[in-house]
Amino acid sequence: MAQVQHHAGGRYDEPHHKQQLSRQVAKTTTAVTLGGSLMVLSGLTLAATVIGLVLATPLLVIFSPVLVPAAITLFLIFAGLATSGGFGATASFVFYWMYRYATGKHPIGADQLDRAREKFSHAAHDVKEKAEHYGQQTHARGGAAAQGT
Repeated sequence: MAQVQHHAGGRYDEPHHKQQLSRQVAKTTTAVTLGGSLMVLSGLTLAATVIGLVLATPLLVIFSPVLVPAAITLFLIFAGLATSGGFGATASFVFYWMYRYATGKHPIGADQLDRAREKFSHAAHDVKEKAEHYGQQTHARGGAAAQGT
């Protein structure tokens, strides 16, 4: 809570204490007012939702053969549009990244891409050398077997 500061003479610092107390009262009053207003608004919203649901339920039951397929269709349309937009945004970002990489502007992740490319290059070179070595061994065994017959 509020701390009281003592002077050398043992008396309280009255102006500072009053200012701190009034600030705390203002904060508490504001918080209570705002919290109460939000609680009332929350209650009104809940009541309106319940009343609206009670009034709309008979209409929903009557029109459900039409509304359910329409709701599914609208959901699929909006889901498709959202997915399409997401893929489009991702593709444009990828193209932007590739442009920056190709022009040498060093975008984020370029170092990791270069390291991965070097690893793949070394692995491909090792596989090529092993294949050549294996091919030479097979050729030498095949030639020796042909000469033996």
